[in-house]
Order: sequence, then structure tokens, then C-alpha cells
Amino acid sequence: MSRLWILPFLLQALVMAVDEFYFHHRRGLPRWERIGHPLDSITLLACVGWALAAPFRPAFLIVYVSLAVFSTLFVTKDEAVHARTCTVGEHWLHSVLFTLHPVLLIVVGWAWASGSLTPGSFWKLFLTLQFFLMLLFFLYQVVYWNFLWKDQPILPSTTPSMTP
Repeated sequence: MSRLWILPFLLQALVMAVDEFYFHHRRGLPRWERIGHPLDSITLLACVGWALAAPFRPAFLIVYVSLAVFSTLFVTKDEAVHARTCTVGEHWLHSVLFTLHPVLLIVVGWAWASGSLTPGSFWKLFLTLQFFLMLLFFLYQVVYWNFLWKDQPILPSTTPSMTP
């Protein structure tokens, strides 16, 4: 399996960083997103963790595909909130993330099914690193947004004020 398949992971990390550290910090997150975004991360962690931990077998593939389909659908759950709170740019970024999400899960599944996750292999090491980076991001999401953030956008709002 070619190492070029890491490109969707790198692109997803870049897009996610812009979404998180520009858009989310700019507008702040309502309670629903402060809870929902870490749950999105858990669904992705479940998929990658399953592929890393379970030996490849047809019955286990059914579990992986079920987790992957669930994760792909689950991450779209916030769109009703996003429709009220996001700019056009953030919506576009979300569409890129929604496109990359199943691509990542296909690459993980392919690496798992092709036998590329043998101990010490590039893909085993790469996906293990990805798993721990995703876990750190999940912990950041929980701690920052639910315990440290003070319920105010960090950057001023771009919405014009009606008061002088």
C-alpha cells in the first residue's frame, strides 16, 4: 500500500486545525457542539482502534464497516446548529471534512484488510500515531471547551452591532 495514502490524513489535519483554531475560537461553541464534537472524535477513534486491535476477519470487517458508516453519518449531526452559527467559509470547510472523513476510513480499512498493519510496518506505526493524535485532540476538545473556555468568542464577532 503506497505511502501517498497519508495525504488525506494530512489534509484532514490541516482543515481540522483551521476549523478548530480559527472558526471555533472565533465564534465560540454552543453547548451542543461542545458535547458533540468530542463524540465525533470518539466515533473516529473507535474505527481506527478497531482496525489496530482486531485481526482481519470477515466478521470483524462487518463490525468495522458498521462503525465507519455510523461515524460518517454521525459527524453530520451538528449541521442544524451550524446552519444558525457558521459563516459560509466554515460551512465550506465542513463540507471538505465531510468528504475526507469516509476517505480516511476507507484508507484505514484498506490498510487493515490488505495486511499492511503488521507489527513494525509503516502503516501500523502511522495509524497508531494517528490514533494517539486523535486521542489527544479528543482530550483537548473535552477539557478546553467544557472546562477552560469561558463562554465567549476569543475574537470579536464579525456581526455588526446595533448599538452605538
